[in-house]
Amino acid sequence: MKLLLNIKDDEVSFFMKVIKNFDFIKDATLLSDTKAELMKEIKESIEELKLIREGKLNGIPAKDLLHDL
Repeated sequence: MKLLLNIKDDEVSFFMKVIKNFDFIKDATLLSDTKAELMKEIKESIEELKLIREGKLNGIPAKDLLHDL
């Protein structure tokens, strides 16, 4: 499982030191705000695609999207 946290810049160093002492944490990686936001948006897009495939949400055909450009 992954967990995304938003931590104050001046507390990141302390927080990283603390969590590295826990044996159950496999990896602690710092992401820039841009990468974190991109990951969040990709996850939301995948969830939306699942809902479209299940028929719970209406999608827009690619042809219509291209036509609007």
